[in-house]
Amino acid sequence: MRRSIIIEGDKSMDSTSTSDSGRKIDKPVGGDQNRPRASLAALFWTFLRIGAFTIGGGYVMVPLIQRDIVERRGWIGKRDFVDILAVSQTAPGPLAVNTSVYVGYTLRGIRGAMAAVVGCILPSIIIILLVAALFDQISSSNYVRAAFAGIRPAVVVLIASAAIKIGRPVVRSRVELALAAAAMILVAFVRVSPALVVTAAAVYGLLVGVGGTKG
Repeated sequence: MRRSIIIEGDKSMDSTSTSDSGRKIDKPVGGDQNRPRASLAALFWTFLRIGAFTIGGGYVMVPLIQRDIVERRGWIGKRDFVDILAVSQTAPGPLAVNTSVYVGYTLRGIRGAMAAVVGCILPSIIIILLVAALFDQISSSNYVRAAFAGIRPAVVVLIASAAIKIGRPVVRSRVELALAAAAMILVAFVRVSPALVVTAAAVYGLLVGVGGTKG
């Protein structure tokens, strides 16, 4: 008697698969499998470009990361990006570096995280070394001071733009708007740590979510 045995396994969680020729092919670790696949080189060059042309700190990088990763390339959805920012803000370390690690790991695992974070910090390392070497020559330059005086207002606009774009799909009710306003007041005026604010908001969300499911 001839028997046919079909064994099907769930390979959705595997980071690699095997082609007909036996060669292993990397798969995205997380996120929507229908989204475009990010290569290691693309992750590296994307964060390298963002890191090289960003002045003003991690928050200024947020709108640039959102534009490239979410809007332009479609690697990550808007809601997923908001979650990434929340976790990155809560974790120790610079926001931009944490975000690059999270994005890289979500898209390509450990190697993706390494490619993204190296691309993110490499421009800063090079620029800081050059500035440290030439600081005495450029610190008193009127041209440098004038350039930074013009850059600062643009930085504020970039941060505000990122807040609006990220907030639109998230803040959908009066309660969420009130939470966002309270968080802004606590961080900007009361000087409460952003990590504490995010943690408190997470606890509130858990309580409301659990209560809603039980009801």
